[in-house]
Amino acid sequence: MAQLNALEYAASSYLRSAMHQPVRWHEWSQEAFALAAKEDKPVLLDIGAVWCHWCHVMDRESYEDAALAEVINEHYIAIKVDRDERPDVDSRYQAAVQAISGQGGWPLTAILTPEGKPFFGGTYFPRDDRYGRPGFERILRTLAEVWKNKRDEALETAQSVLAAIEHSETFSGRASNIGPELIDKLIVNTVSQYDPRYGGFGAQPKFPHPAAIDLLLDAAARGNEGAKKVATVTLEKMAAGGIYDHLAGGFHRYSVDERWVVPHFEKMLYDNSEILKNYVHAFQTLVQPEFARVARDMMRWMDEWLTDRERGGFYASQDADISLDDDGDYFTWTREEAAAVLNHDELAVTELYYDIGEMGDMHHNPKKNVLHVNYTVEQVAEKLSRSVEDVGRDLASAKQKLYAERLQRPTPFVDKTVYTGWNALAISAYLEAAHVLQIAPARNFALKTLDRILDEGWSAGRGLKHVIAYADGVAPKQRVAGGLDDYAFLIHACLDAWQASGTLRYYSVAVEIADAMIARFYDETGGGFFDTQSNVSDAIGALSARRKPLQDTPTPAGNPAAAAALLRLEALSGRTDFREKAEDTLEHFGGIVEHFGLFAGTYGLALQRLLLPPVQVVVIGNDEHAHNLSAMATARYAVNKSVIALRREEVTVENLPPALAETLPSLPNLHSSGSFAVLCKGNTCQPPSSDAEQLLQELSAV
Repeated sequence: MAQLNALEYAASSYLRSAMHQPVRWHEWSQEAFALAAKEDKPVLLDIGAVWCHWCHVMDRESYEDAALAEVINEHYIAIKVDRDERPDVDSRYQAAVQAISGQGGWPLTAILTPEGKPFFGGTYFPRDDRYGRPGFERILRTLAEVWKNKRDEALETAQSVLAAIEHSETFSGRASNIGPELIDKLIVNTVSQYDPRYGGFGAQPKFPHPAAIDLLLDAAARGNEGAKKVATVTLEKMAAGGIYDHLAGGFHRYSVDERWVVPHFEKMLYDNSEILKNYVHAFQTLVQPEFARVARDMMRWMDEWLTDRERGGFYASQDADISLDDDGDYFTWTREEAAAVLNHDELAVTELYYDIGEMGDMHHNPKKNVLHVNYTVEQVAEKLSRSVEDVGRDLASAKQKLYAERLQRPTPFVDKTVYTGWNALAISAYLEAAHVLQIAPARNFALKTLDRILDEGWSAGRGLKHVIAYADGVAPKQRVAGGLDDYAFLIHACLDAWQASGTLRYYSVAVEIADAMIARFYDETGGGFFDTQSNVSDAIGALSARRKPLQDTPTPAGNPAAAAALLRLEALSGRTDFREKAEDTLEHFGGIVEHFGLFAGTYGLALQRLLLPPVQVVVIGNDEHAHNLSAMATARYAVNKSVIALRREEVTVENLPPALAETLPSLPNLHSSGSFAVLCKGNTCQPPSSDAEQLLQELSAV
């Protein structure tokens, strides 16, 4: 039996997948760098993820090769990092490799000093010289020689690269006059990158950019027709494209082409959570049934593949491939494969609707087709001289048969790791979808998940954990501390849960987590939030660099997400210190943020919360009329609007946040028999109303 390396003791699925490799891998640790210093060797750093195709390719080509492993073990201390488990490590060395090579991504490959300072980096390297590029073995031998004989040059490079990491995302662009014109600039910048032919932004590769889409939907609800068109067309084209899984539901990570046809097939929890919000918000504002259908279909996939139904919790990702020899083969179809499953009529409909031909879309196998909508049902019916009803019936039957057949194929790996921040995003998305689309089971599962995250991940003394549970129940050797994202996203999830349930515990713990976030991450001197906790005296290598994240990547950026969370809390608690820190954080980036346009959607949404008074609709009652009032209040998405449903017995001073406890318990209608709604804007509340149409008019006015 082959000897295992130190990764046999790792908890991460990605690291454990490399335990059999002949490279003597270590986890990221003080001990590994101490060993590098003791043996006077540079560090080979590999950062990747379990869902990353090219990480698997480099593993097979290089790290599973005994001869190359011998070179690595002789000249280097090898450290492997899971970028999902350690985003703090990944973000800093991504900045380093971009400074060195001009590009980043995964796998990330870097050579470091024993102090963790990078002096060489890149992404994927082939095992041997190929296409005029040096092979990985030649690179490793050359750099080992540099370390022995030209160390001064390596150290000089390392120092300059570390300075580049320090500069990365520590923007100094304070502006105290941030106003609505800044939001307008962000929207104009985003719209300027719109692709009017295929939707989305820019050319290939094409990413969804959910925060930017939400910013456009907020503007659309306030009457911006240009923003409305860009958001609508983008969501329609995405849902019709191959980036969407038309059989199982859910979105792949991004499209390699501008038409949204051929994706990178991995599916991430964070992408699907934020895109789910897009379709829910679009349905709120535009009332297009297709947007509600897509949202429900996304949740079907998430329920089936990414949830721990028993304990609560959302899993991290689903891989793209079964092996290195395929490229999305699980998700794609030759015409022959489709014909073997479908009857004549179903095939005739499906090959038109989903553009299934003898020649497909994939480079590695030109016969493989990515299912994407080529014609509408009506157009297919016209081409086949059949009724729309018959075509719709055959299409539905074909989808069921194709999915059933696909389930017989070996299934891409699902990483069942439960991450705090990504779960918080999913909890918020499920609660919003449950409210808008009236899906009670989604609400219940989201609350169950939040209870688990809080019970297992939050401690007032130790703070938040970044990882709640690893795949297959493997126990970690060390606790990974939560970062700014984990705190900010979880505050939002707790506030969403309070709105959805009326349970004061969720509001109270949101305040606790916010106080901890400020204590651990806020820069009292310069303003804004660091992404990691303030104590970096024992930080390894680039972890000593301080970052204040501003850009969506594609998860919401930590600083504006934190500012938005504090503004939501201020509206409920009346605590001016929350608002002051939120405003200071947004001002910290106010002079530079307009240049980030498409990547500053979360900032734009947070600034809307700062500039616009909070609009709260509290619906009191638990009958059909209360549900109608709540539905009317929910119409049209607005980032500064919240709808809270409470039963009469919940409207007490003891059960409400301070701002609501001052007004709601003394309402004269509280002891009447009918349900009613109270609309408050800022510090002013309208008289209670039981008339749904009147409520809609009042909402339109504010």
